[in-house]
Amino acid sequence: MREHVGGNAMDEPGEIAAFHDRCSDLMRALLQELARTPDQPRPFPQIEDAMGWPRRRIASVLGGVFTVRTRDFGGRRPYHFHDERQSASGRWELWMDPVQAETIRFLSADS
Repeated sequence: MREHVGGNAMDEPGEIAAFHDRCSDLMRALLQELARTPDQPRPFPQIEDAMGWPRRRIASVLGGVFTVRTRDFGGRRPYHFHDERQSASGRWELWMDPVQAETIRFLSADS
């Protein structure tokens, strides 16, 4: 299954760490949740349920980090996603690969 704009997924731990340092607490919480299950794409509602978040919170958090992502990182992001046309669920899905997840777990342990 193809990823939505796969070239935008970060793969360098230093770049992932810089993103983590510049994003909001809510975005860091989302990254920590994604790091919990590497290589497992999940639709937004499933992730929000796991985090105890209301529906559409992820969309809001991703929208909030858009400026940082585009201004500071050229649109790159420390996670992967499928849009609704590419996903098995027919919904937007997010996940991290093992390198992204390991980096976020390491950074979260430091905090």
